[in-house]
Order: sequence, then C-alpha cells, then structure tokens
Amino acid sequence: MDPLAGTPWSTPSTVAGFVRAEPNQVLLRYAAHLLAHGARRAVDIGCGAGRNAVPLARQGWRVVGTDLSQPMLGAARARVRDDALEGSLLVTQAPMEVLPIASRSVDLIVAHGIWNLARTGRQFRAALDEAARIARPGTALFVFTFSRHTLPETARPEPGESFVFTGFSGSPQCFLTAGQLVDELRRVGFVADTQVPLTEHNRPRPGQIAAGGPVIYEAAFRY
Repeated sequence: MDPLAGTPWSTPSTVAGFVRAEPNQVLLRYAAHLLAHGARRAVDIGCGAGRNAVPLARQGWRVVGTDLSQPMLGAARARVRDDALEGSLLVTQAPMEVLPIASRSVDLIVAHGIWNLARTGRQFRAALDEAARIARPGTALFVFTFSRHTLPETARPEPGESFVFTGFSGSPQCFLTAGQLVDELRRVGFVADTQVPLTEHNRPRPGQIAAGGPVIYEAAFRY
C-alpha cells in the first residue's frame, strides 16, 4: 500500500528527481565528524529515494531510512542493491511519528525536509517526541526544515495552530520561527550543537517573499 499514491511524492518524475538529488554536504561533513568520535547508528526520517541515507551508509554508518512513499522506498532499495549496501542500509515504510526503532538506540537522527510536512502541530510534536524516544544521551540531530520567513508577514496560521499554514502549497505544512524551532526541540531534550549553528537559507529581503522556493533552517542539535 502506498499512503501517498496520487500525490506528487509518489509520481515517477518526483522520484526520479530525488534519485538525482545531491546529498546535503553540511550533513555529510557533520556525520563524518561524528563517525570519527565513535558514532555508528543513524536514522534518516523521510529518507525518500536515499539522497542522504545512501551516502551516509557509504561513509560507514549503519542506517535505517523511513518514508511513506512506496515508489521512493523502491528507488532507495534499488540504490542499496546497486551499491551493495544491504548490510549497511535498511529502508522501511513508517510515518515520522511512529518509527520502528528501539528506544535509546541511535547516534544520529536526520530530519531533512520531513518535519515541515506535518499537517498539524500535534503531529509535529509527536514526531519530535519520537525522535527523543530513540535518542540516547549525546545523540546528534540534523534538522533541515521550513522557516516562517517563507511566507508573507500577513499570512495567518490555520485555526487553533501556531505554525501550521496552508497558503504555500495548498496543504497544511509547518513553518516555524527560529525561536519556535529551538523551543520545540528543547521541550523534548535537544539543545543546539555549535558544530552546525542554526542557519537560514534563501531568506528574502525585507518586504519580499521567497521567490526560489521555501526559506530553510539548517542546524544540528544534541540530546
């Protein structure tokens, strides 16, 4: 079953684009640093076609990648076979808020372009709770998620929500301020890691809105 059937996430063109997408180099440098200090187990939440999960496995990580889209997972599995990574990378279908991972068992959590897809604040917080559940003391978290600066100042969140907006794509998605992101992560036990300071990419000038895609926060945290 593909829960995302009929959505752009499972179309052949989108999957092919994710197969071709380059990995996040900031993440890979950070992961190499963690490996050098003894970390080994990683989870890539919303791994898609393996954009980051495959390079992490090549680095030496033992990776579990999760996603909802069956075509994305199929593409990731093909890359696992092609790169002979069967012993290093397992991909499986799971939502962001219910991970098939043992508690306190991982050294690195990657949330790259996934938590912004939460449709409610409740789902977003459940996903963060789940990340905290699988983290052990010292676990690293790499976050890549939408900034509130993607939207015009006049945009208003969905009723009863504080950072869920519909205007960007027509579907509810999460757009947090820097303060909201830090506070939400602190609530579940994650604090900033200066190895990858909070950076905002693609932010428009004052009075403008993002023209080339969403404004993105990138940062690392530690549990």
